[in-house]
Amino acid sequence: MSDRIIGQVKRVNGPVIEVMGITDAHMFELVRVGQENLIGELIKLDSDCAVVQVYEDTSGIAPYAPVYGAGMQLSVELGPGMIGTIYDGIQRPLEAIREMSEIYIKRGITIPSLNREKKWHFIPSVKEGDNISGGTVLGTVQETENILHKILVPPLDKGILESVVPEGDYTVEDVIAVLRTDDSQTKDLFLMHKWPIRVQRPTQQRLPLDVPLITGQRVIDTLFPVAKGGTVAIPGGFGTGKTMTQQALAKWCDADLIVYIGCGERGNEITDVLTEFPKLIDPRSGRSLMERTILIANTSNMPVSAREASIYTGITMAEYFRDQGYDVAVMADSTSRWAEALRELSGRMEEMPAEEGFPAYLPTKIAEFYERAGSMETLNGDSGSVTIIGAVSPPAGDFSEPVTQHTKRFIRCFWGLDRNLANARHYPAISWIDSYSEYLEEMSSWWADQVGAEWLEDRTEIMGLLHKEVRLQQVVKLVGPDALPDTQRFILEVCTLFKNAFLQQNAYDKIDTFSIVEKQAKMLHIIVMYWKRGLQAIKNGTTLIKLRKIKVYQDIVKMKFTIPNENLSGLDKIEARLERSMDQMEALHA
Repeated sequence: MSDRIIGQVKRVNGPVIEVMGITDAHMFELVRVGQENLIGELIKLDSDCAVVQVYEDTSGIAPYAPVYGAGMQLSVELGPGMIGTIYDGIQRPLEAIREMSEIYIKRGITIPSLNREKKWHFIPSVKEGDNISGGTVLGTVQETENILHKILVPPLDKGILESVVPEGDYTVEDVIAVLRTDDSQTKDLFLMHKWPIRVQRPTQQRLPLDVPLITGQRVIDTLFPVAKGGTVAIPGGFGTGKTMTQQALAKWCDADLIVYIGCGERGNEITDVLTEFPKLIDPRSGRSLMERTILIANTSNMPVSAREASIYTGITMAEYFRDQGYDVAVMADSTSRWAEALRELSGRMEEMPAEEGFPAYLPTKIAEFYERAGSMETLNGDSGSVTIIGAVSPPAGDFSEPVTQHTKRFIRCFWGLDRNLANARHYPAISWIDSYSEYLEEMSSWWADQVGAEWLEDRTEIMGLLHKEVRLQQVVKLVGPDALPDTQRFILEVCTLFKNAFLQQNAYDKIDTFSIVEKQAKMLHIIVMYWKRGLQAIKNGTTLIKLRKIKVYQDIVKMKFTIPNENLSGLDKIEARLERSMDQMEALHA
């Protein structure tokens, strides 16, 4: 950290500090304020004055206190040792800080983000004289049992490799290679490098979003799937299950790595995440979920400006692992708290407010965040993806408020949580009326290859029934269900069956907590077959009561609990029994 003085404190307004006498400073420069060395970032320049947002409590900072410039932007350290670590919003390791602090984090504390003493076994994959450039893999480190950490050349570097160390154990500060750049300068390369959090890491090109992120949650995978590299918003009022949904996704989705950002959430919720995640077992590896997770904990009582930075810290880490060829899922909980931090900082800088007091640049900030998602061809020709799943906490569950509305402009998948479903203990409480996914058409070929072409037809059929049910329920409220003909009452019956036997999922049941796509497709097909054959039977004279009383009906209701993912032959038997029951019914009315 440079100790050059770039100015003096003029005015303190909470986390926003005005600095006078600015010399030799640039936008977004990392600074230290006062004798306590409080971390901050220069966010506004005007002649010889500047505005700094400080990521710590500014109590005790007085006018004329010195401000020191670092000569670099706020950056994160990227290298081995990140996985399984719990950071705050500006990548300070909280467990290491706890050992140095008492109850609360001391102000001005500086701890390296990556362990400087731990040695990693490095296996080089380049040799002297190689022409290398940004993204080239220098070698590998086995960070966890399932994550092979690829040591990359920083994106902006290129030249001839002068030397590289032999296979062995090295710390992140040991020089592992020396690069001679095009201007004949030499540069040392390490197991780690730094990257500014507000700058998107470069790639070669975007790739089509045609492979789904499998979550094991039937309402998501079947009705509203998201692609790897896609963007999702999960809006919902208090108690509707946003955090629980994201935790379920973190455990079960088929991403290689999870970056979980607790942005401005209540301390008890973050505590639950910190205590539960290490205990959770990754179903794919049988090991702790923390071995493929990075946690960023920034609770609501932490400095508000650090909350604003935490989103960028998390997405930069995700991009780094994407550049190694991994599929990364970012859980941002919640972007509303992030937007509130923007509003507070904007108000303290006396900027002109827009709707509901949010800054006029709120849509731009939201767009910049979600645009960093995508499936990419990396600089070294590999492919990786960053999927962003952002929770939104609209006040009183009002989806018309600015954060939700602006977010909908920049995402392509929307999982709206319904309070009525949550109150009825229907989880996940994702509304099948308000939610949508724009990835269906692009991913339809993947589904056809994996589970058969009839999946899309079945999904379209059941979605049509669910929308018809909404209109019929309005009629039922006026005249009662007995006024409807059997064909319309059967729609209500099938939709109720679909909600209970398919959409509702029990996270505490070993079989029901996760469904592979093959099981989802078979379950859906059985329910759609019951609808189509049953409707034909009603038209041929069968009563609705008889359709309810066929023995296989109870098997359909219970199939999510009774048929495990490892043995789907039970679903084939249910389908065969359903066919026989319907054939017998048709024979009676022939």
